[in-house]
Amino acid sequence: MQIGSLLAVYFVVWWLTFVAVLPIGSHSHHETGAEVIAGNDPGAPVQPMLIRKALITTVLSIALTALLLWGINNPTLHAYWNR
Repeated sequence: MQIGSLLAVYFVVWWLTFVAVLPIGSHSHHETGAEVIAGNDPGAPVQPMLIRKALITTVLSIALTALLLWGINNPTLHAYWNR
């Protein structure tokens, strides 16, 4: 696989993983009972922890991309898929 294709696959896997990880551990103003400032959404997270979630996403997406590439290049699976 060429480097451009590999980066494109990693980019897609990273965003899908990020969307899946984003709601984990989030608590809204409404759930915590915190004061909602006028103009803010009461469902907005109190502490989104985006840097931590981005790091978790990066580690997971590296593992998922490696697993995907292993599956694509595995001769046993390749023979099974091309029967």
